[in-house]
Amino acid sequence: MATIEDLQKLDVRVGKIIEISDFPEARKPMYKFKIDFGEGIGIKQSCAQLTQNYTKEILLEKKILGIVNFPPRKIGPEISEVLTLGVPDANGNCILIAPDLDAPVGSRLY
Repeated sequence: MATIEDLQKLDVRVGKIIEISDFPEARKPMYKFKIDFGEGIGIKQSCAQLTQNYTKEILLEKKILGIVNFPPRKIGPEISEVLTLGVPDANGNCILIAPDLDAPVGSRLY
């Protein structure tokens, strides 16, 4: 069973998507992002399978939650520096987890 200490090891922050592009080299349809996590963390790159539920226009400037203290992961020719958090919809496609109010960029989950 996980403990509160296990949860506290994860650094989950509010970020804002500031750049988005297609990722044609990926095996599954995916976007590449640049996400601003604010002062102290800065701008990080991420890749996510969101093409089924989101257009690039909807995602640009959207605030999301991401884990910023996982090691970088290679996805095809790209490096994903953070894990953008989501849950599956009824068809198994990703729905982003996002704050429902205007949380400041860089805010940490507690």
